Amino acid sequence: MRLKIVQAGEPVLRQKARALSREEILSAGTQTLIEHMRDTMRDAPGVGLAAPQVGVGVQLAVIEDRAEYHAKATAAQLAERQRVPVAFHVVINPRITFAGETTLEFFEGCLSVEGYSAIVPRAARITVEFLNERAEPERVEASGWYARILQHEMDHLNGILYTDRMLPRTLSTVPNLERHWKDTAIDEVKSRLG
Repeated sequence: MRLKIVQAGEPVLRQKARALSREEILSAGTQTLIEHMRDTMRDAPGVGLAAPQVGVGVQLAVIEDRAEYHAKATAAQLAERQRVPVAFHVVINPRITFAGETTLEFFEGCLSVEGYSAIVPRAARITVEFLNERAEPERVEASGWYARILQHEMDHLNGILYTDRMLPRTLSTVPNLERHWKDTAIDEVKSRLG
């Protein structure tokens, strides 16, 4: 089942989501929500989807960056973004326990801010502790694009959109991004947009 992805302006996107208990995580309702969120994310397509994006204010996100999503990027772009495939997984009640001081800036979009993209600085390396869909604790050390995805989805769980962190002058429609900036280095984009 595909769920409706809510857009910027919906109050649920600006509220801190509540943590889930072990019993709630293991419940049939949460397990069904996870399945529907996975299907919705893949159908969009996207690399992550947080529960608030489908109108549910709980600390739950699904993440997957399939190799097929990398087809339009050059090898140089993938290397620059440190982007590699990430298997499907569920992140519940996550918290960042380490964030490196180095940041990376790239264009970022969001399924809840449909049709737009902007340059967003994010920590290049993070460590996240969370519960999986079986309510088991997990810890992941992520870098590059995977770290970006985790930070983006965790922001959703705290009522934050990428537009709160973006470099405002870089906001672009997706067609204009493709037309004007697709193959331009981030530093050059920033320089030309002032």
